[in-house]
Amino acid sequence: MTSSLKTCALLLGAATVFACAWFGAAPHALAPFVSQQPAPAYAPPAMAAHFASSDLEDFVHSASITGLPGGDLMAAWFAGTREGAADVQIRAARFDAASGQWSAERVLASRESTQRAVGKHIRKLGNPVISLAPDNRLWLFYVSVSLGGWAGSAVNAMVSDDLGETWSAPRQLVTSPFLNISTLVRAAPVFHADGSIGLPVYHEFLGKFPEYLHLSAAGEVLGKYRIGKGRDSLQPTVVALGERRAVALLRYAGEEHHRVLASYSEDAGRSWSHPQPVEPSNPNSSLAAVGRPDGSLLVAMNDLEDGRFRLTLYATDANLANWRTLGELDESPNPWGEPIAQDEFPAVVSEKFRASGGKPEQQAQFLERVSARMCSAKGCTFDYEYPYFTRDRKGAYHLVYSWNDMFIKHLSFNEAWLSERRPHD
Repeated sequence: MTSSLKTCALLLGAATVFACAWFGAAPHALAPFVSQQPAPAYAPPAMAAHFASSDLEDFVHSASITGLPGGDLMAAWFAGTREGAADVQIRAARFDAASGQWSAERVLASRESTQRAVGKHIRKLGNPVISLAPDNRLWLFYVSVSLGGWAGSAVNAMVSDDLGETWSAPRQLVTSPFLNISTLVRAAPVFHADGSIGLPVYHEFLGKFPEYLHLSAAGEVLGKYRIGKGRDSLQPTVVALGERRAVALLRYAGEEHHRVLASYSEDAGRSWSHPQPVEPSNPNSSLAAVGRPDGSLLVAMNDLEDGRFRLTLYATDANLANWRTLGELDESPNPWGEPIAQDEFPAVVSEKFRASGGKPEQQAQFLERVSARMCSAKGCTFDYEYPYFTRDRKGAYHLVYSWNDMFIKHLSFNEAWLSERRPHD
């Protein structure tokens, strides 16, 4: 046997042993989920809109947000010349609750810093998820790709012990027995009573399917559990419904349903039911969900069969049997999402800019940039996508999403504001 054949045989043997150990490990019970936050004391209805990002030049996408002690917030997203570009960075900003303003952006990770830390070539970055654990450690998970497209992704983790002032170097989580590829993250983690972390992830290599990645409180991989069967769903968002019950809402990427899929766990995330389609429509786009004190859910999504020109807020019971529209969070001025005329665009988008807390001194530059990005000879189009939900420790809800891939928009509201919405089926 030649040297190269011996090497291949050894590598294959090692991979086989590793795979057997990986897949053959005895399943273990997962600790209950952390208790849900109680209903907050009454506060007057409140709703506010801001732009969390401030750079007017870059493509921005896939934001996440978390509450911090004292009422501040931190959001993270990726930004660069385009999705998948070598210059994409993981950026963050902090919301100061006292002033009601977002800070300037800062870079948390780049292709170069990730490459230095993990010791291998990194081609591109994406999908940051930032979340504060019950022990006040701030976690950042994000995706990196060394070769190929997003199907070749790995998940990286960073942690801060001072609420985001300083961060550990990134390290890659070993989530797959073969080359550690094709694990992606998008949605908020859930936390277990023993301090461990449940991270919703998904797989895109030779099919799409969601998984529940179980991590220790220190971020070490303890196990990974398939969320149902099938090969055409991704980007699970998981909401704990009790000590051991949880629901995963899944983006459906097939051709049959054009609906969100739902899967339930009754054992704190170790096993999941077969995903089933639920209302309303969804055009293979990311969605976000968060639990409420009464056990129901809020869901933000593109409730369309095609396009992402409308982002709608829904309320539903825990069994997903009764969906009620609470209103459109953002939508195109054209109800069918058709392009609007370029001469109508400045007035429409200027009003949206002001309503989102845009700075007057940036309006002229803003108009120039959004016109270049959103308009063509056929007219100007609007997209609102990739929502991400959290509920802070005071009971307020915070939603961030991609505003035409030019800004990260932040909406905040409370239960009293929700109670004023007139739901309709």
